[in-house]
Amino acid sequence: MSSLSPVNPDPTAPPVAPCETFIPRDRPFSARNLIQTIAGGYVPLLLATLVVFLPLLWMILSSFKLPGEIITMDLKILPASLNPENYNIAMTTVPFAQFFINSTIVTVVGSTIKVLLAILTAYALVFVRFPFRNAIFILILVALMVPPQVSILPNYILIAGLGGKNTLWGIILPGLGTAFGTFLLRQHFLTLPASILESAEIDGAGHWRRLWQIVVPVSIPSIATVALVTVVSEWNEYIWPLIITDRPETMTLPVGLTLLQNSESNASGWGILMAGAVLVIVPILVVFAALQRYIVAGLTQGSVTG
Repeated sequence: MSSLSPVNPDPTAPPVAPCETFIPRDRPFSARNLIQTIAGGYVPLLLATLVVFLPLLWMILSSFKLPGEIITMDLKILPASLNPENYNIAMTTVPFAQFFINSTIVTVVGSTIKVLLAILTAYALVFVRFPFRNAIFILILVALMVPPQVSILPNYILIAGLGGKNTLWGIILPGLGTAFGTFLLRQHFLTLPASILESAEIDGAGHWRRLWQIVVPVSIPSIATVALVTVVSEWNEYIWPLIITDRPETMTLPVGLTLLQNSESNASGWGILMAGAVLVIVPILVVFAALQRYIVAGLTQGSVTG
């Protein structure tokens, strides 16, 4: 019985690549993978969370402490009792209700106008043909790089000359332009399929109808992102309201903290100041926590293609 001889390969066939060397991978729960995950992921995340959260936690705990628990050589992290007296003093020393109403008006009106202007401007830069469109967009990018403090003096001269000092519209007017919102919405509008708008144009839809019936409904996450960032910035704005107002009836909450600090400037007023700071940031923290998912959705929308 003859032995089987190996089959000779076809000399005209292309050479077969040698098999790649198999490199064993670590198991998902191996010690190496666990160490890399903890050191490269959880530890930096924990440190970043502590840097952001610990000052807020200390502020909240201090708002319930008595003066002797704050100004002391013996560090006390937790208050002896949850005494709301600091909050009562903070709300009665200065007109916090008026500050809250002013901040709400400034935030709602200013944010609404900013978002509408950003939508209209971004739509024009993408879907409307006019001369120097790219040059205007470059100027918007330049505005993103200019610090807002540069425009404080010209804005003060203009608003004071128009009689806007110690008025809510004087606080709102200089910040109505939003280069960030225009840039973000323009970049999103560029990702929209042109066929949708072309079909609407063939059906006789004008720019106004295309904007509000097609572009805006499919861009809700990006618009919500711009709105949320604008609301947070308007609520926390401090420098400009501090400069343009000097009367309590037109001050916003961040400026009202300065008035509270002047009223409680002694060592016993730290708990009261902490209570006032909590009253300022809690509303916007609640709004941000409830809507922060729109920031992620809006900033990543259009980044994945294919």
